[in-house]
Amino acid sequence: MMSLERVLMGSVLLLMLGNAHALEGKNVFTQGGSQPGAAPCVACHGADGLGLAAAGFPRLAGLPAGYLRKQLQDFKSGARNSPVMQPLANALTEEEINAVTRELAAMPAPVAVSVHRSEMPTDAAQKIALQGAWERQIPACVSCHGPAGVGVGDAFPPLAGQSAAYLVAQLNAWRSGTRHNDPNDLMGHIAKSLSAEEAQAVATYFASLSGQEAKP
Repeated sequence: MMSLERVLMGSVLLLMLGNAHALEGKNVFTQGGSQPGAAPCVACHGADGLGLAAAGFPRLAGLPAGYLRKQLQDFKSGARNSPVMQPLANALTEEEINAVTRELAAMPAPVAVSVHRSEMPTDAAQKIALQGAWERQIPACVSCHGPAGVGVGDAFPPLAGQSAAYLVAQLNAWRSGTRHNDPNDLMGHIAKSLSAEEAQAVATYFASLSGQEAKP
């Protein structure tokens, strides 16, 4: 039978390991990775991870670690194109990617405004967001991204509260075919079915759904 001393030592080691991972993730976020060219995330995504809306840099705080990890790995492989992010992702080790994505997922994020799918849309953007445009085979955005666009699992990230500039840039990337790293190119089909005006309007709608302030 394992002695109490060995049990306590094992618990202390696990606690130290967990703290080391957390510290490493925080260091990558605030200082950058260990490889040349690995700039800190705070430079573009803000000290709180909530992004810089005016510049179109997205919120990372509170996003699922699995989703963030896939995006960084896709930047590294070239599956997702970004002249800014690709060299930064390439400068991170797999351990650093795992650590920083856990750190980001644990950071406080705003709570989205509550929107029920039964609400009657007041304009075309809300109709696409809440009900879709099935005559053009466009499902409602909330069908995959959850009520009020809060996100669902690792495959469907939050839309609510992201900057309109970032959201419309991604929709336009899918419309043009320069982004295609989502499951089964679902977004490529949807985005290509939207007009430029509809993409901008839907992005603006979800950007407006940021409610309460993020709390620790």
